[in-house]
Amino acid sequence: MDLRESITNQTNVSFTIANHLFSNVSHSDMNIVFSPLLLHLVLSIIAAGSDGPVQQQLLSFLQSKSTDHLISFASQLVSVVLTDASPAGGPLLSFVDGVWIEQTLSLQPSFKHIVSTDFKANLSSVDFQNKAVEVSNEVNLWAEKETNGLIKELVPQGSIDSNTRLVFANALYFKGIWNDKFDVRLTKDKDFHLLNGNSTKVPFMRSYEKQFIQAYDSFKILRLPYAQGEDKREFSMYIFLPNEKDGLSALVEKVASESELLDHILPYKKVEVGDFKIPRFKISFGLETSDVLKELGVVLPFSTGGLTKMVDSLEGQNLCVSNIFHKSFVEVNEEGTEAAAATAAIAVNSARMNDPTPVDFVADHPFLFVIREDFNGTILFVGQVLNPLAERS
Repeated sequence: MDLRESITNQTNVSFTIANHLFSNVSHSDMNIVFSPLLLHLVLSIIAAGSDGPVQQQLLSFLQSKSTDHLISFASQLVSVVLTDASPAGGPLLSFVDGVWIEQTLSLQPSFKHIVSTDFKANLSSVDFQNKAVEVSNEVNLWAEKETNGLIKELVPQGSIDSNTRLVFANALYFKGIWNDKFDVRLTKDKDFHLLNGNSTKVPFMRSYEKQFIQAYDSFKILRLPYAQGEDKREFSMYIFLPNEKDGLSALVEKVASESELLDHILPYKKVEVGDFKIPRFKISFGLETSDVLKELGVVLPFSTGGLTKMVDSLEGQNLCVSNIFHKSFVEVNEEGTEAAAATAAIAVNSARMNDPTPVDFVADHPFLFVIREDFNGTILFVGQVLNPLAERS
């Protein structure tokens, strides 16, 4: 398996989801953050446990040649990209997988091996039929603990019931300190221009140091590196800023359509800056993703019994996905970034050249941001900021 090709495909899928999510009329006025990586991993588990048309539809959406490729890629992500970098001086990173299975069922040996070895998931046998509320609480407490308290109530009450047979969940926590911290004494309130034509006063972080910036005809990209560890991984936040105050949707669509070129457009050299301002922001966002995935063509896992490789039982012939819940959080300030995300899938029984002159970068209107591991190119988080003061959407 070509790791670079797999990561390029993961980037394509990430921006496909982002573009669809951001352009959805029900989310068009919201700050959004989500982890395409967590969605990719939970869909990979579902693909590994399915067959026939269901599996083929998932492989097509995830742009993978086979479940072997998908599992191998997931294994490398879990064991290499998502291991904690803080012991070596990099960002604090924590990723965990969890699987809860109805106690009257057992996982097929091959699927159990994939889940426990490649995805490194913790397996729990539980009583969905009689203690669904308790299991729901257990999953929520697990997600809250594994995200340092940032993700609460991942699974809504009532979504796990006596008909539930499996729950697949994952959680990611990230805390990175900027390589060059912002001086809090320079932070000042300035106008941030909203899409409706109004503006609001927002704390803007400022710097007079050189920055990683690349300017294009209709947008600019800023790279803010986090303090790196002694291993090869390098984590950064990227801010994609359209030149026009209402240019975000066109920019997201452009990046999504050309995401395979991402490595070629990102800034890797520092330039002198003129006016440089970045807003502090904090976002919490959650959604049930099945409608988004169906609109993108992933329909069969939610409607037919194709999850036949998961459990040793005739009941396994009727398993389908009822919901995939996803919640994310991000906070950006002078010190760095704290971010977290968690996903739960519930299976039920059913039928480049730099300009030497100073470059301005004033993020005073809606923009796109990405948190990425640069050595491998893996995208951890994607989001849009429409109003830095609107913490919760």
